[in-house]
Amino acid sequence: MSVRVRRVQEPPEPEDGVRVLVDRLWPRGLTKEAAGVDEWPKGLTPSTELRQWYHAGEGSYEEFARRYEAELAEPEAAELLQGVRKLAAKGTVTLVTGSKNLEQGHVAVLARLLES
Repeated sequence: MSVRVRRVQEPPEPEDGVRVLVDRLWPRGLTKEAAGVDEWPKGLTPSTELRQWYHAGEGSYEEFARRYEAELAEPEAAELLQGVRKLAAKGTVTLVTGSKNLEQGHVAVLARLLES
C-alpha cells in the first residue's frame, strides 16, 4: 500500500496514482483540470465545527487528531475511508489538500490511518 501526501496546487505527477482531494471546499483559484483530482470524498474531511475549533487555536494537534479520528469512525466516513484503502491496496493513492501544513493537519491523520 502506497499513500502519498501533496498540496493540490502542485502539478499532478505520474507517480501520484489516484489523486484524492481531502478538503471540504474546492481550493480557490484552481481549475479542476489543473488539480487533476480523481476522487473527492467530502465526507472524509473534518466537520466544519472541528475545523473551526482547531484553526481558532483552541486545542492541541493531538486533541484535534483524536476528535477527527472519532469522526472518521462514524459509519459514512468509515465507509469512505475503506474505499480509499481499497484504492491504495491496488496502487498508489495521493491525498491532496490546499492546506500548507501537511504535518499537523487532517491530511496527516488520514495518511496515518490509511497506512496502519
